[in-house]
Amino acid sequence: MPLHSIALTLVPGVGDVLIRQLVSYCGSPEAVFASPVAKLLRIPGIGEVTARAIRQPQVLLEAEGVMRQLEKIKARTLFYTDADYPARLRGLYDAPALLYYSGAGDLNAPRTIGLVGTRQATDYGRRITDEIVQAMQPYGATVVSGLAYGIDIAAHRASLAHGLPTIAVMASGVDVIYPSQHQKTAQEMQLTGGLLTESPPGVKPDARLFPARNRIIAGLSDVVVVVEAAAKGGALITAEYANNYHREVLAVPGQLNQAFSLGCNKLIRENRAQIYTSPQDIIDAVRWSAEATRAGITTGTRATSAPLPIDVTEEESQILALLRQHPDSHIDDLSWRSSIPMGQLAALLLNLEFQGFVRSLPGKKYQLV
Repeated sequence: MPLHSIALTLVPGVGDVLIRQLVSYCGSPEAVFASPVAKLLRIPGIGEVTARAIRQPQVLLEAEGVMRQLEKIKARTLFYTDADYPARLRGLYDAPALLYYSGAGDLNAPRTIGLVGTRQATDYGRRITDEIVQAMQPYGATVVSGLAYGIDIAAHRASLAHGLPTIAVMASGVDVIYPSQHQKTAQEMQLTGGLLTESPPGVKPDARLFPARNRIIAGLSDVVVVVEAAAKGGALITAEYANNYHREVLAVPGQLNQAFSLGCNKLIRENRAQIYTSPQDIIDAVRWSAEATRAGITTGTRATSAPLPIDVTEEESQILALLRQHPDSHIDDLSWRSSIPMGQLAALLLNLEFQGFVRSLPGKKYQLV
């Protein structure tokens, strides 16, 4: 039951990193709420106010209300320790601890592409978006975007037209479609794709939620393509996150001095995105193979897409995912990103080394074998 996972996200002052810290020390979300205040106070980052807030029964009552809403709208939760939590997100330092999802699409699809851009899309931008989506058909890629006006909705609708699953990452609850004009498209998407958010049901879109939403789009994608963008805006934030997460980033060049070409041209000029001249640029960037797709073989440069070993613990899976995201990581970085205490982490790394999954390097660094 996700009751305690939901409740953790409702505790005032407890964010994603602190949730991982609590679960790491206590063993499970249920154990967090069963722990006395004295034990909670021994956990780094937990003060008196937070410890007592965790012990308040009101948090669990609120979580019960969220669960009733989820049942009503037929949505579900994905906690970061769940097997079906998106593997591409699991190892990111700022990944959501809990996600809400409505749909039939696979959030761990072998290939994903993020398509983002301005809400004021031009005919050129919509045409390029359709071109890109159509070219992804032989690779069976899942298209990720944000359901907004402009390039986002063009990407979702092109995906439906060309028979590709598409995921909308939302800055609201899964039951609050924004803008409301995209309600029909959102319903169609859920048959093969879905709606994903870190906000509980009923939450309305808010300015502060959109940048946070953009990091999920970037994290879910093997490659992010910015089709059209102004000098500032959400698409550029998504590209920045994608670069930070070591994802491939491409930008479609636009006509000089046009407002919604400025962002893409700037990304290219500053070497923060490769130039897009044809769909082949995307395929070359991630080294996808259409033949391998038809044969059911996963290829590509992004190791985060590959399946994790099934005979490891949840904590070990988290470490392996981090090493795929951040090769040759120092043990201090791994501890910080995973919120696993140093002593416990050292033991886990040693066990993974014995199993032949990782190797230690000079300077207390580790890499996958």
